[in-house]
Amino acid sequence: MNKNLLALTLTMMFSGTSVAAGDFGIEAQNLLKARSMKLFGIAKPLDSSETVSVSRAPDQKAEDLIKLAPGLTAKIVTRKSGDSSDQMAFWPNDTNPTHIVTCIEAGNDVIDTYPSGQAKLIPSIQTVNLKTGAVKTILRGMTGCDGIRRTPWNTIVATEEENDGGLYEVLNPLTTVEQTLVARGASETVDTLGKSVTGQIEYRGAVGKLAWEGLDLTGQGVLYYGDEERPGSGGADHDGGSMFKFVPSTLWNGTPVTSLSQSPLVSGNIYAYQASCQGRTSGSFPQFGQGCEIGEGAWVKVDPANLRTSAFANSATGFYRPEDGHFDPMYTGAGVKFCWTNTGNSSAKNYGEVVCLIDTNPVGAGEKTVNDTSVNANGLTYLADSAESKGFAVAAVNRALEGDTDLNAPDNLHFQPGTGNMYVIEDNSFGDVWACLPDGEDRDLKTDGCVKILSVRDSSAEPTGFQFTGDGKTAYLYIQHSGDSACVDGSNCASNDGYVTDDLIKITGFKISGK
Repeated sequence: MNKNLLALTLTMMFSGTSVAAGDFGIEAQNLLKARSMKLFGIAKPLDSSETVSVSRAPDQKAEDLIKLAPGLTAKIVTRKSGDSSDQMAFWPNDTNPTHIVTCIEAGNDVIDTYPSGQAKLIPSIQTVNLKTGAVKTILRGMTGCDGIRRTPWNTIVATEEENDGGLYEVLNPLTTVEQTLVARGASETVDTLGKSVTGQIEYRGAVGKLAWEGLDLTGQGVLYYGDEERPGSGGADHDGGSMFKFVPSTLWNGTPVTSLSQSPLVSGNIYAYQASCQGRTSGSFPQFGQGCEIGEGAWVKVDPANLRTSAFANSATGFYRPEDGHFDPMYTGAGVKFCWTNTGNSSAKNYGEVVCLIDTNPVGAGEKTVNDTSVNANGLTYLADSAESKGFAVAAVNRALEGDTDLNAPDNLHFQPGTGNMYVIEDNSFGDVWACLPDGEDRDLKTDGCVKILSVRDSSAEPTGFQFTGDGKTAYLYIQHSGDSACVDGSNCASNDGYVTDDLIKITGFKISGK
C-alpha cells in the first residue's frame, strides 16, 4: 500500500468511517466524510435522507422540521411567512441583514377584503424582520412569485414563474407596504383604500415575459436569467428553457438610484445563449442544432415580446427546466461565471445537473447580423465583441455537477461566502440540501465532491430559498408548502393575515477555515 493510500485509510479508520476495499469511489466518498470539518466546516455530514414524515403542528422546534448534520444548530425565525415562501434576498445587505425579502410562489386569489372594501389578495412579496420575526406584505397581485434579488443599485427585483411571468422592481422594500397590482404586467398599484400609488413599484417589460426563476445582475445592470420550461412541453420537438441576458441601453454607473426611472432595467436588448457544435475559430461558428448544449456559443438576439417563441425560432439552446441561478463569487477571470440548476426528472432517470456559463464580455460591443448561408439561412443577429476577429461575443458552458439516484432534482442554488462551496437544494419529498466543493486542480471541470447536510422531515414540503449571510457562517431557508391541518386558529403556526403560512429557519454552526 503506498503512503498516500495508507494515510487516507488511517484517516478514515480513526474517524470511524468504513472502507470498502477495492472500490475507489466509495473510498473517495468516505474521505469527504472524514475530512468534512476542513472541507465543509461541519463535524459530520448526514448518511441518509429522512424517511419518516413529520407533519407541521403547533409548538414544534426547528429540529422537528429538519434533520441536520451534527454540529449544526437551527431555530425557527418565524412561522408566519406566507405559504409557498420561496427565494429570498437579504436587506439592506448580506453582511448585516435586518430583514429578508421573500417571494410567495402562489396565486393571486382574493382571501379577504380591507375595511375600505378593497379586495385583499394572496401575498406576493413579504418582508421578515430577522430580530422579531414580524412579517409584512409589500405587494399582492403577482402570480407565482419565485425569483427575487437585491440589485447592485439597492432595489428589489421579483419575478413570476408563469409562462407569461414578468419582473417587478421595488424601490424601498421596508417602507413600501400593502400595495396591490391593478393588473399583472403593469406598474399601476393601489393601496388598501383603493387609491393609486406611484413611484415605488415598476413592471419591467423590457426584460420580457417567461417562467422566471434564477437570475443575477452585474454591477452595470446586465441581467442573466432562465426560462423554467421542460423540453417537449410546448409540442413535439420543442426545446426546453433557454438562458438569456438583458443588456441595458444605459449601463448603471454607480450613481445612487433614488427613482425607479434611473434603473438600468428600463430599456435594453435581450440575447439568448446558442451553443455551437464548432469552436469560435471555425468558419461555420456558430453551428447549432440538437446535440449542441455545452461548450462555446454565441448570444443570438431575441424578441422581448415573446421570449420563449423567439428563442425557439432563433435556434437558442434549450435546457431541462432551468431553475435557480447565481454568480460564482470565487470566479476571478474576466466577466462573470453564472451557474444554474437544470432540474430534470428523476422518474425518467434524468437526475438533473448544475451548469455554469463563463461570459467574459457581458456587455458586448454592438451587434452582428449573419447572412452567410454557410452559417445559417436565417440572417440571425448576434451580440458582437470587438475583441474577437470573427465579431461574436462568445460564452462557454460546462457542467459542474451531474445528479444521481440520491442527489437529484436540483432546484435552488447558493454559494457559501468564504469557501466557494456550492449548496444545492433538491425539489423532492424529504428534500435534501447538499454542500459541494469547488472544482480543484484535477483535470475535470466539475465539483470535487458533495455531502448531504440537511433533509426535510415533512414529505409534503420541500426546502427552498437557502441562502448564506455574508460571513458564510449562518444560513436561512424556508420549509415550503407543508400541510397545515394541525395549525388551527390560535396556534403559533396558524394562518397570518387571512392566509396559511410557512416556516423560516436559521441555521448556524458552519465553520470557515481560518476564521
